[in-house]
Amino acid sequence: MVYAQRRVREGETWLKKASAHVFYRVMHRFGPVKLPRDTGDFRLMSRRVIDGVKQLRERHRFMKGLFAWVGYRQVAVLYDRDPRSAGKTKWNYWQLWNLSVEGVTSFTVAPLRLAAYLGFLSTLFAFALGGWIFFSDESTAGDLAILAAVLFLGGVQLISLGIIGEYLGRIFNETKNRPLYLTQNVAPSNLKENSAQ
Repeated sequence: MVYAQRRVREGETWLKKASAHVFYRVMHRFGPVKLPRDTGDFRLMSRRVIDGVKQLRERHRFMKGLFAWVGYRQVAVLYDRDPRSAGKTKWNYWQLWNLSVEGVTSFTVAPLRLAAYLGFLSTLFAFALGGWIFFSDESTAGDLAILAAVLFLGGVQLISLGIIGEYLGRIFNETKNRPLYLTQNVAPSNLKENSAQ
């Protein structure tokens, strides 16, 4: 697979460049497959890669992620993108936002795990606040105790949502029905020769 990778993005606003930078870094950090940064969907693919992509039958198809998931040998061709000479892009910020949400939700369950992490942090903070209240002589200890109780109960709820999210993420991955692996090479078998001897 050969894809074009932008080295320079001329003619784009700082917001579009910054959001693209953040998106590719987030996907690279949290996704199970490493998306090549600053690339488009157009690429040159061998028949083996095309057959691999055709095996993926999911309906929400984030193609950048699917191309990376298939694997095989990939080569980037770097280029400097000049500003548009004519016309305007058809992609507005809302469509780009939806595309990034599609990419994140198609290829990672990290947002589902976020609830559990926030729950653990909230619970730890509630315990720390409770310990500070217990050993201090503050006049506002009653109000802080209510805050600690609310934080603790909220943290427990978030942890419970995170556990449900883990199961939901596993169901989500199973329903995509992706193959466990794709074969790059098949070595010929010596079984017939050995059985003939």
